[in-house]
Amino acid sequence: MPRFVPDSRPTAQHLLIEFYREEFLKHHRCLQQQRAYYSESAITDAEAALSRIMGQLEQLSTQDNAAQLVSSLLKKFDVVTGLSAWSDPKQTH
Repeated sequence: MPRFVPDSRPTAQHLLIEFYREEFLKHHRCLQQQRAYYSESAITDAEAALSRIMGQLEQLSTQDNAAQLVSSLLKKFDVVTGLSAWSDPKQTH
């Protein structure tokens, strides 16, 4: 009798969530590197917002406008962290 093994490959939604999670983690690491330039309350507020968003990524990714919503959130964090300015344009494809 053949045995069927469930498909363990990640779904497109799972991959998208992991991509978004990694992007928010990049902003968190960037924020940590700039900690000396912000007040403790600003750091605390930004970290709380990052935690809240990362905790809701699965819910956010199911919305019809998920790509636009998450993109907007990432842009808002980029204003604070300046992460996109740190990217080497030679490394983009």
